[in-house]
Amino acid sequence: MVVATVLLATLVGLSLGLLGGGGSILMVPLLAYVAGLNAAHAIATSLLVVGVTSAVGAITHARVGRVAWRTGLVFGAAAMAGAYGGGLVSQFVPGPALLVGFAVVMIAASIAMLRGRREPPQPVAEEPRATPVLRVLTQGLAIGLVTGLVGAGGGFLVVPALTLLAGLTMPVAVGTSLVVIAMSSFAGLAGHLTTGQIDWRLAAMVTVAAVIGALLGTRLTALVNPDALRQVFGWFVLAMASVVLAEEIHPVVGLVSATLTAVGGMMYLSCRKGFFCPFRALYPRG
Repeated sequence: MVVATVLLATLVGLSLGLLGGGGSILMVPLLAYVAGLNAAHAIATSLLVVGVTSAVGAITHARVGRVAWRTGLVFGAAAMAGAYGGGLVSQFVPGPALLVGFAVVMIAASIAMLRGRREPPQPVAEEPRATPVLRVLTQGLAIGLVTGLVGAGGGFLVVPALTLLAGLTMPVAVGTSLVVIAMSSFAGLAGHLTTGQIDWRLAAMVTVAAVIGALLGTRLTALVNPDALRQVFGWFVLAMASVVLAEEIHPVVGLVSATLTAVGGMMYLSCRKGFFCPFRALYPRG
């Protein structure tokens, strides 16, 4: 199982490198259901993996000037406080509840992937835009809390926040989000470690495998269509969320979720291929 975990961690890292974010959402299910870790250890280990891979990615973006350090550090400091608190609070939440919460995050992340990233409208006049510090701190704190609780990096939340609140362009928001995610992940890990330990040997192997996969994925980005890959990965994450719900709540809940995912996927494929599209039938002017 250790070998399988390491190999799958490499694939998760590969998806992270190809997608530029979001791939690490599968790390907690991998550690919980393949490596056999309990919920708390799986989340803590995932935070280590996400933190290291995000830091490596942030260095790459920083080298080409795609990191807004002031905004990132302010947002990251708030996220660290929230993540550390989330890590502390997690000890009082039952493991199944944590994994159900993670499934909810998976569903939200998959919807964000399916919608795709949209460049925010830029003002016509080239005037400096003041960053609403209070809102940045509030959202950073909330996103960090989610990160510390369930072990998800929250890039699908951080990137829109940075584009809308700070007015960053999409490439800079992505690079800056990696700084925020790294900071919050390490803080969340520290919160978890105050009440327990993790298997550092397994964590190190999984982290190295994920980083290698992420670096390889970054080099392969020119060979794939990232938008199409993100769509496929989004549906896959939805399917995996159904597995988590089936394991932690009841098989019937997972079956309903999987059925809805399958129906949604078929409708989406029908629309993409130009066949019958129920969405256009419902909204003919959309």
